[in-house]
Amino acid sequence: MNETIYGDGAMRRTSLYGTNPENTYAGVLSFLRRRYTRDLTGADVVVSGIPLDLAVTFRPGARLGPAAVRAASVQLAELKPYPWGFDPFEDLAVIDYGDCWFDAHNPLTITPTIIEHARTILASGAKMLTLGGDHYITYPLLKAHVEKYGQPLSLIHFDAHCDTWPDDSPDSLNHGTMFYKAIKEGLIDPKRSVQIGIRTWNDDFMGMNVLDAAWVHEHGAQATLQRILEIVGQQPTYLTFDIDCLDPAFAPGTGTPVAGGLSSAQALHIIRGMGPVNLIGMDVVEVSPPFDQSELTAIAAAHIATDMLCVLRNQKLGK
Repeated sequence: MNETIYGDGAMRRTSLYGTNPENTYAGVLSFLRRRYTRDLTGADVVVSGIPLDLAVTFRPGARLGPAAVRAASVQLAELKPYPWGFDPFEDLAVIDYGDCWFDAHNPLTITPTIIEHARTILASGAKMLTLGGDHYITYPLLKAHVEKYGQPLSLIHFDAHCDTWPDDSPDSLNHGTMFYKAIKEGLIDPKRSVQIGIRTWNDDFMGMNVLDAAWVHEHGAQATLQRILEIVGQQPTYLTFDIDCLDPAFAPGTGTPVAGGLSSAQALHIIRGMGPVNLIGMDVVEVSPPFDQSELTAIAAAHIATDMLCVLRNQKLGK
């Protein structure tokens, strides 16, 4: 039974379902005001943050991303999300698990710590929606998801960068090379994976299907969506969204901004059409609040993550 809690429902509610009255400008800042808990019982989706930015190659600050996306989500928790017209939490049990703790002063421990964080959540049967943090976090998350679902996975990857530059150092932390490692290790199948919004060069894209930003602008969001669905089919698929896929006009607060990217409207249209995809996990990464303006980037990330949850709600209901 849903309960009505006025204020600080993230700490005070006991049910995982429903939405309670909150002042948007006050209260505990969990993602979309979901209950803060480490109790995974009954959860369909677990939101957690991984505040890492030790792997960046340019501007830092993504360690502050999870907190910023949570703060930006408060307005979205007030009304039924657009254009869905339903409260996803009437049907989808979502918790905010808090952040993954790791020892930033012992970098070699970070990857196994993130893997164990993900293992614990996935063992409950819940799916993960992870807030970054820089994009390196997707690599240990993929390792844990492959353990759970088998390999190789399909990858839907929104980004300005392909992140497949060569790197054969087993212990490196680099947010531009983790998909090189993932392909080499058989975590993802490049033939059944797709990268959207790319606008930086690599001499070897390692067999990935690339719908670069120019392709999206020329063919449109709907054609892009249809091509994605054709590529991944019904393969178990991990969805990762680097916020720098968006043009800096829409997402200035990121570590490696590149001109010519997607608009928020294009990205949201594509995300909202992901219903046919066999989604097994997802993340939104690379929000860097120190470089943001008026929370534009965090707001975009919060909208993207909210639409991901709405897709999962419809999938749960078979819609």
